[in-house]
Amino acid sequence: MDWSRIPNVLMTALLLCAFVSLHRHSPTLSSRLWLAGWLMVLLHFTAAVFVKAQGIWGPMAFITQAAMNACAGFMFMFAAIPDHKQTSCRWLLGSLMAASTLYIAVVRLAPGEYWMLTVAAALLGLCPLTVMLFSPRSANHPLRWVLVMIFVALSIYLLIFQNRPGIGPGSDAEVARHTVLLAVFLACFVLVSYTYLRATAGAFITMAGFFCWAMSFIVMPLIRAHFPQVHIEKEVGDLPKFVVAVGMLMILLEDQIEHNKFLALHDVLTGLPNRRLFQDRLAGTLERARRSNSQAALLVVDLDHFKKVNDTMGHHVGDMLLQRVAAICSGRVRRSDTIARTGGDEFSVILEEPVSRADAERVGQSLIQLIKEPLQLGDHTARIGASVGIATFPEDAADMESLCIAADLRMYENKHHSTSIGIAIPALQPDANSGL
Repeated sequence: MDWSRIPNVLMTALLLCAFVSLHRHSPTLSSRLWLAGWLMVLLHFTAAVFVKAQGIWGPMAFITQAAMNACAGFMFMFAAIPDHKQTSCRWLLGSLMAASTLYIAVVRLAPGEYWMLTVAAALLGLCPLTVMLFSPRSANHPLRWVLVMIFVALSIYLLIFQNRPGIGPGSDAEVARHTVLLAVFLACFVLVSYTYLRATAGAFITMAGFFCWAMSFIVMPLIRAHFPQVHIEKEVGDLPKFVVAVGMLMILLEDQIEHNKFLALHDVLTGLPNRRLFQDRLAGTLERARRSNSQAALLVVDLDHFKKVNDTMGHHVGDMLLQRVAAICSGRVRRSDTIARTGGDEFSVILEEPVSRADAERVGQSLIQLIKEPLQLGDHTARIGASVGIATFPEDAADMESLCIAADLRMYENKHHSTSIGIAIPALQPDANSGL
């Protein structure tokens, strides 16, 4: 029993608890893969405790230790690959994990059986390459090809390396095993660096940790081979693992902070800016228009008979209706403009310069025409209407509050008098499927 590994087991268990806590607050597939990876790291350290056991248990613990180390790396790298929900991606993950585990087992249990080593090394490259060749082209993301090429190169290197005479259970077998782990964590470094290319402390620490984790499989053996008088505790090679863990925890916290900021400024249902962000953007728009002596326009869009949709079709259909209207409005305005949800069934549109009253009226009329079209909402079809109020700066108002009041008053005026902008449309179109 190697009791010196117990602190690593305890530390990893604590880190795993931290990952579970963060994952429960904001569960994603990536965080689930990270959680599975750190569970494998825990098994890696646990197996390391028993590597000195007598009989078959020692070699089995050694294989488990190395295999769990590699499999954790695969979990981390697949969390960084886009579209990892696809079946082909899972086949790629399974083939790499199986081929790596097989090679590690052969190197440890049968290092003198050259034909077994050759087959195991060839499978490291052939398995992922076969999966990619038979996968749909739409699933062949460039990052997957980068991963496959890394393991094809690893397979070729091992086939050449194993042809040397005298490979056995000593240093050559250790070099072969370390080469596999080097490729795994070098691939982690490449994929994570591409996916989390952002200027945050969590991303930098994670990338640096993966690089050091990969380099530990080169540096540590080189020091032992060329500087035998230098004694380095084996726990030093485990430090990059904990650096990666700290970096990943920071990434999860950074993502949660950004998500909370988004929720504070956006509507949860539609994803549009809420009233708070709308007011901030409107103030900025008016200030820019004032400096450039130009115009800006505000449109207030109110859905007609929305309550009737909720009462007759259900609130879930009403939610789908709001999401559809949000998509319609977002697709009609320019990227420089702002569409916000400022009430239950009210949307506001800020038209940035250059804009005129005629431009704003054209936008308002087109929104009415788009919204009054039949909308398919699950098993229901609804036809709703909209009333639009338009106010321009500085013609109708010289400040933000007055502009909002002017747009609201014109929207209510149009709703009650059915003017050309904002004609009320019948709320529902009978649908055979919905029974209405």
